[in-house]
Amino acid sequence: MDCSGPELNDAGGPEDPAVTPLPYDQPLFLVGMMGAGKTTIGRSLARILNREFVDLDHELEARCGVRVSLIFDIEGEEGFRKRETTLLDECSRRRGIVLATGGGAILAPENRRYLKERGVVVYLRASADELFRRVARDRNRPLLQTADPKSRIHALLAEREPLYKEVASLTFDTGSMAVAQVVRCLIPLLQRHEVNS
Repeated sequence: MDCSGPELNDAGGPEDPAVTPLPYDQPLFLVGMMGAGKTTIGRSLARILNREFVDLDHELEARCGVRVSLIFDIEGEEGFRKRETTLLDECSRRRGIVLATGGGAILAPENRRYLKERGVVVYLRASADELFRRVARDRNRPLLQTADPKSRIHALLAEREPLYKEVASLTFDTGSMAVAQVVRCLIPLLQRHEVNS
């Protein structure tokens, strides 16, 4: 796929150090399943757009002082989701950021409302098989600690995809593209996107 936009080197950085700011300062929210590339793509995107990058799960870990998997162990998914909603409410009010959400952040209706009302939402979409390939060896995914993680990914994607689509301003299929290529394709789409002030 050939996309216009800044040329990127293999590390994801621009060949030309000039940044490409967007014509609006509303936050960019990245949603999608675990393994969709929200954190990796988000970091690269933020660098080129000259924006701060925030990963909601990492922010939660920094504030709680423990890993997401331990929060799940101690408080269960319900306790984790409550913390996630409180933090998303706070972070989604910040202008000029790129925010990578957790894969299940769209489950709560209030979270979907925050995302839709406060910024531009990019749904990074990938097939269940591609997602499994990316996360199969990751032991820090509490929802995949099951006898059949591949089936679990298929079930989660079936449940969540309508919600990702509901909140998305833009949907982008990442497929097996390199991060630099995804970012190069996304920038012009974001540049052209019309936002409500």
